[in-house]
Amino acid sequence: MLQTADDGRTWLLTGPTSGYAVHLTEHGELRHLHWGPRIELADAEALAARPLPDSWPFESALDGHEEYPVEGGPRFVRPALSVRTAERRGTEWAFETYETKGGELRLRFRDSGLGITLHHRMRGDVVERWVTLDNRGPDAVEVLRADSATWTLPDREGWRLSQLHGRWAAESRLVRTGLTYGEKVLGSRRGHTGHQHLPWVALDTDAGEEHGEVYGCALGWSGSWRIAVAQLPDARVQITGGAGYDDSGLLRLRAGESYTTPVFAGLWSGGGHGGASRTWHAYQRTYVVPDADRDRPVLYNSWEATGFDISEERQRALARRAAAIGVELFVVDDGWFGARTSDRAGLGDWRPNPDRFPGGLKPLADHVHGLGMEFGIWVEPEMVNPDSDLYRAHPDWVQHQPGRRRTEFRHQLVLNLAREDVQEYLWEQLDGLLSSAPIDYVKWDFNRCFTDAGWPGEPYPQRLWADHVRALYALLDRLRTAHPRVAFESCSGGGGRIDLGILSRTDQVWTSDNTDPLDRLAIQHGFSHIHPARVMAAWVTDSPNTMLGGRVSSLRFRFVSAMAGVLGVGGDLTRWTEEELAEARDWIALYKEIRPVVQRGGLYRLRPPRGGLSAVQYVLGDETVVLAWLQAQHHGEPPPALRLRGLDPASSYACRETGEVHRGAVLLHHGMHTGLRGDLDAAVVRLCRI
Repeated sequence: MLQTADDGRTWLLTGPTSGYAVHLTEHGELRHLHWGPRIELADAEALAARPLPDSWPFESALDGHEEYPVEGGPRFVRPALSVRTAERRGTEWAFETYETKGGELRLRFRDSGLGITLHHRMRGDVVERWVTLDNRGPDAVEVLRADSATWTLPDREGWRLSQLHGRWAAESRLVRTGLTYGEKVLGSRRGHTGHQHLPWVALDTDAGEEHGEVYGCALGWSGSWRIAVAQLPDARVQITGGAGYDDSGLLRLRAGESYTTPVFAGLWSGGGHGGASRTWHAYQRTYVVPDADRDRPVLYNSWEATGFDISEERQRALARRAAAIGVELFVVDDGWFGARTSDRAGLGDWRPNPDRFPGGLKPLADHVHGLGMEFGIWVEPEMVNPDSDLYRAHPDWVQHQPGRRRTEFRHQLVLNLAREDVQEYLWEQLDGLLSSAPIDYVKWDFNRCFTDAGWPGEPYPQRLWADHVRALYALLDRLRTAHPRVAFESCSGGGGRIDLGILSRTDQVWTSDNTDPLDRLAIQHGFSHIHPARVMAAWVTDSPNTMLGGRVSSLRFRFVSAMAGVLGVGGDLTRWTEEELAEARDWIALYKEIRPVVQRGGLYRLRPPRGGLSAVQYVLGDETVVLAWLQAQHHGEPPPALRLRGLDPASSYACRETGEVHRGAVLLHHGMHTGLRGDLDAAVVRLCRI
C-alpha cells in the first residue's frame, strides 16, 4: 500500500508487517523518515515534523538523513550519484513532481538538463528501489556513479554486519562481525557477481535466528558491483550500493538517452535472521524467479562421468541408468560441440561435433525423451577459445586493449557482448541450436572474469562493463520468449553469478563446483540467508570426492545433503553397483515426495553446520520435512534433541517414518531425537499435522 500525506510531501509504503517513509522538506531536501515495523501515515507525519539534530562543526546536517545523497553541496557522505559535464561536476537538483501508480512512488528531480527519478515500490515486505537518469539537455553527461539506493538505518548501538564471502569451491560462507566507524566495502570488479561476495548484507544489533530486528539489502545486478556500509561520525549507518565497482565512469548519456539502475532491494524483519530469510525467499518465489510455482525436476549431469570424453553411445548408456533410478532431466555437459575435446578449443562454435554426434543432438534428445526424461545441454556463450572458428573469423570481437597481450584464463577470452554484431551472432547460434532439437534445459556457464576489458575504436569503452550485462539480460529474455518451454540454469564456475538480476531470468543456479556433501552444508547454510531452496542446485557425486580432499561419505549422507535444494546426480552411474543404484532409486523417490515442501515451503535453520548436529526444517501447509546431519559423534554422547519451529502447538503431528504421533508443543519446546550416530550420518523426517 502507498499513501501520500495531504501536503504532498510525505509518502508511506506499507507491507504486511513493515513500513517505509520519506519526506520532502520545504527546502527541497528528501529526508528518510522510517524503515521498520508498520506505522500509520500520521506517525510518518509526526516524524517529518521532528527537526534534524544540530550538527557539529565540520559536519553536515544532511549527512545520514538524506534518502539519496548526491555529489555536491553541503554533503560529505559517499554520494550515490556522481556526474559531470564539460562545464561542471556534481549535482544541484531541484524537486519537480511526484507520481504514484500501481503502488510505485516516483520522485522526480532535475539538475539543468538531467532528469533524476527515484523509484520506490513495496512488494510484500521487500522495498524495491532504483533510479532513472534522463538526459534532456543538448550535451552529453558522463555518469561516474549511479547507485540504486542509499538505505538509512535507525539510531541504534552495536550494529553487527552479516555477509556472504568465499572463493571458487567455497562460496556463500556466512560471517558476522561488529560494525565499526568508517566504511566496509564489498563488491566485485571482475565483470560478474563473483565467487568472493554475494551482493547481500544484513545488519542487526541483538537478533537471533528467530527473534530480533534484522535489516537486509540485496542487489539485482550480475556484473561488477559495490555495496558500502558506512558508520558515520554520529554513529548513524547508511548502506549504498549499485552497479559498477568504482567511480571511473559507468556510462555516457548522450542527448535524449536514459539509464535505469538495477533494483537494490531491502527488507526489515522483526523475526530474526530466519524471519528475514523466509521473507526474502517468499519475495523471490513470488516476484523474481520465473515459474517458481513449478517444482524443478531431479536432474542427472554427465560431466563427472565423462569429462571431455563424450560420445553419443556413452551418453545413451548413462541416460538409461539415470532413467532407471528415477531421474527426470538428463543433461549433457561440456564437450558436445565444435572441436571441444579439451578446454583449449571449440568455445564459440555452437554446432554439435560431427564425429561425436553425427546426426546432431536430436537423436540423443529423442532417445532421452523416449526414456521419460527431459533433455538438457551445457553452453558458455559469452566466451571464446582462440582455437575456434569464431575467433579466427572475428578476433576483434573479444574484449581487449589495443597493443596489449590478450590475457587468457582457462585458454579462453571474453566476447564483447556490448557489440551488436556479437549479440546477433549469439542469438542466431543459440536460437538455431534450440530449434534444431527438442532441448528442455540449458546450463549457461561463465568461467572467466574480465581482465582486459577494452573496446578499441569505442570513444567511451567503459560502457562495455554495464552494456555486457544488459545485453546478457536481453539475450536471455529473447531466448525465453522464443523458447518458453526451455529452462535455464545460471552457472559461473559454480556460484560466481548468483544475484537477483540473473535469478529473474533463470530457473535455478549452480551453487558451487564443490559437491562434497559436508562442505556443501556450510555453503547451503549461507546461501539460504538470501536465496530459496527452489533455486539451489545440489548434486550427489561419487565417493571419495576426488576434487577436494578425497573425503569418503555414504550415499545416505550425500543424498540427504543434496536434498536440501534442487536434487541432482552427477556421479558415474556406470560404476555404481546394483545396490547403490537401488538405494539411489529409493532416495530419489523419497525426494519427489518431499520436493514440494522443500522447494516451496518456509525454511527454518534449526542448527547451523558447526561440527556436530545440524538440521534444517521446511514447512508447507500441514506438511513438515526435517533434514538432519551429524558430522561426528564425540565421546559416545548422543546428539541433542532438535527443537522444531513453525508448528501449531495445539496440533498433533504423525511421523511418516515411524508412525509415532507427536504433540506440536512437545516438538517445539522439547524437540525430537533423530537417532543419528557415528560420523557423517543423516536422516529425513516427515511429519504431517493430523
